Parts: sequence; C-alpha cells; structure tokens
Amino acid sequence: MAAFTATTTAAAATRLFSLSTPKPSLFRRNNSLLHSTLTPSFSLNLKSSSSLKPLKYSTKPTINAAISVGSKLPDATLSFLDASDEVQTVTISALTTSKKAILFAVPGAFTPTCSQKHVPGFVAKASELKSKGVDIIACISVNDAFVMKAWKENLNVNDEVMMLSDGNGDFTRAIGAELDLRDKPIGLGVRSKRYAMLVEDGVVKVLNMEDGGAFTFSGAEDMLKVL
Repeated sequence: MAAFTATTTAAAATRLFSLSTPKPSLFRRNNSLLHSTLTPSFSLNLKSSSSLKPLKYSTKPTINAAISVGSKLPDATLSFLDASDEVQTVTISALTTSKKAILFAVPGAFTPTCSQKHVPGFVAKASELKSKGVDIIACISVNDAFVMKAWKENLNVNDEVMMLSDGNGDFTRAIGAELDLRDKPIGLGVRSKRYAMLVEDGVVKVLNMEDGGAFTFSGAEDMLKVL
C-alpha cells in the first residue's frame, strides 16, 4: 500500500511539473518574440545619407515664443570645444552686439534633417550670406559641446558656421523655443524648435520659427531672401 501511494504521488508530481513548465520549443518562440519586441530596430548611418529616415517630430507647441521681431535677445552663455578640445564659452551678447548675425537652431545633432539639409545649407551659402553683411552664422542645439564638435567634424564644417552648445537649454527656454519630444521612443527629451533668426546689434529683425521640428522656412535660402 505504501509503495502504491508513493508511486501515485510521484506520478502526480510529474504531471504537475509538466503542466507548469514551458515546453522548450514554446519557450524558445516566446523568448524570440520578447527579444524582437525589446531590441531597438533603428540605426543611424551618417555615412550613407540615403538610409536615414526623417524623424516624426511632435509639432504641438509646448509654450509660445517669448521673443518676436523687435525683441532684444536675452543673454545666455553657449559653449564649444576648440582645436585642443578645451571647453570655451561665448555669450549671445558677444555674438550679436554691434554685429549682424544669423542664429539658427536644430532639434538635435546627428538627426536626419539637421544633418542632411539644415546645417549643410548654411555651410554652402555662408559666403553669400557674409557677402550681404552677415558677420556671424551660428548653429545652436541642446546638445553638449562634445557632441557638437563630433557632429561638426562629421559634417566637415570648418569656419563657415559656429556649432554651439546650449546644453542645459538656458537660451532655448529664455526665448520660448522649447520642443518637448519626451513622448518619442528615440529619447530626445526636451530640445529646441527649429528656427532661423537675423539679429542686428542684439535685436531680432527676422524670426522664422518652425512648428516643432518642421523644416519649411528656416533654411539658408530663406535668410538670403530677407537680406
């Protein structure tokens, strides 16, 4: 009787274990599905521009712009790396006082539209812009100075355009140009709306601020038309 009970108990335990343990083939399928769900499927290959796909930026404004044509730009400190990789700083005041400057902003370094169109456009038209009296052309992004230098080198930008970091977003917030991209899975966080402005002696003369990350009227050609 004891032997019968032990055998019965062992058989029951075996059946219970087989019901609660996934079959190897099913486990492999589920594991494969889990892996394909969680593994990012995108990549940015900047050497092959044809593989880049435009990001779908949020176009819902987070706040209204705090500046407009006729506004005096608020001062702020931006940074960049020099040829020796030393961090240098420059103020908005130093860039614009007693000068004619074009400041343009992008949502992010190394992103497709910024890398393929916006910055290259200003590099290509830098001589024409400066022949019309522009002293400074500067690109501003909410990225750190190390990223901005790497991007500058990747795009082969020399002295045509200054690549400046507004790493903490101080200037971007001060002019009301924040772009909230925290709902996007790529992880851009809070960046800057795309814009281009013509500034004379610190005063905004032309302000082409895009709706979010759109690229419709903030390029170099658009700035040439107003000079």
